[in-house]
Amino acid sequence: MLESLLNFLNTTGIARLLSERDWKPLVMYILVAVLVYFAIVRKFEPLLLLPIAIGMLLTNLLGANMFHLDFFIADEISFSQVLHHGGLLDLLYLGVKLGIYPCLIFIGIGAMTDFSPLISNPKSLLIGAGAQLGVFVAFAGALLSGVFTPQEASAIGIIGGADGPTAILVTKTLAPALLGAIAIAAYSYMALIPMIQPPFMRLLTTKKERQIKMTTLRQVSKTEKILFPIVVTFVVGLILPDAVTLIGCLMFGNLLNVCGVTDRLSKTAQNELMNIVTIFLGISVGATASADNFLRWETLMIIALGLVAFTISTCGGLLTAKIMNWLSGGKINPLIGSAGVSAVPMAARVAQMEGQKEDPSNFLLMHAMGPNVAGVIGSAVAAGVFLSWSF
Repeated sequence: MLESLLNFLNTTGIARLLSERDWKPLVMYILVAVLVYFAIVRKFEPLLLLPIAIGMLLTNLLGANMFHLDFFIADEISFSQVLHHGGLLDLLYLGVKLGIYPCLIFIGIGAMTDFSPLISNPKSLLIGAGAQLGVFVAFAGALLSGVFTPQEASAIGIIGGADGPTAILVTKTLAPALLGAIAIAAYSYMALIPMIQPPFMRLLTTKKERQIKMTTLRQVSKTEKILFPIVVTFVVGLILPDAVTLIGCLMFGNLLNVCGVTDRLSKTAQNELMNIVTIFLGISVGATASADNFLRWETLMIIALGLVAFTISTCGGLLTAKIMNWLSGGKINPLIGSAGVSAVPMAARVAQMEGQKEDPSNFLLMHAMGPNVAGVIGSAVAAGVFLSWSF
């Protein structure tokens, strides 16, 4: 009886923690607490930060053996090994490793996104393109550091697009060992947009520019709304086939919404599908942040480079909008340039709030949504560029 009791006590997480004398799990528990605080108390991206935090907690519980990253590092997955020796999170992670969850998320995003502002003002695509500047600057910085391989540098750079599913898809393909750090950085910066962007928006624009009122966008016909996702998918497929996975899913979701004959499918994509996949994606991505894999100097560099990428992308969008304002004779409010990052619709709301601080009667939201949805397309195209490169 005593021997059985001792065996039981030796298998507990407390005994393992004391016997291994490793401080890393304790640090991860603190990080979990911080993410839970941001998600619940501060309400920063709670739908994703909370599942990610719980995934981190589960994977760092000593002895639970719910996730094994080494199963997925190899180029080819041993499904037999995962099924017979893997834990619950190993099974859920298959949706990430096979690229299923990010694509399903994009279907939901497409169904929830209104492309009318972009169709009405196609010039917004230029702002969305300018806001991808940080992606390639961070890629170059990571590569020149000598710490990261070209594949890892590509995954780090995509943080600048402020698009979590895209960052996950690129990282799981090119640098799966970095998935936890990159996903947490990407979603954290997305959540902190209201804190990060405004100082740069005020720094790079004048008071007079922030007070510019833009003319009302023209009405977009139903035919245009239906043709847009089809044409975009076709054109991107011809130019950059590696980007079709994301663009095709995004545009398919949007077509479900605008065609008028698939309301049930559109509502399912926006609600049930989006919610279920978000849970699976968040908890399985968080599982990759094990103590040994996450607590490294490379993680701090990823977080720093991700912040650089995000801020430069914001500045790139603002400067592009300033140039367009100058070329248009002062008809474009440069604040909408900050919405060129693909965090929909948060970045557009920040542009709206900053504009109303200067003039409460100024309404920039719909104008900012054009660059915002253009940023979604731009980040997917940037991801396609990285995936198409042969390293």
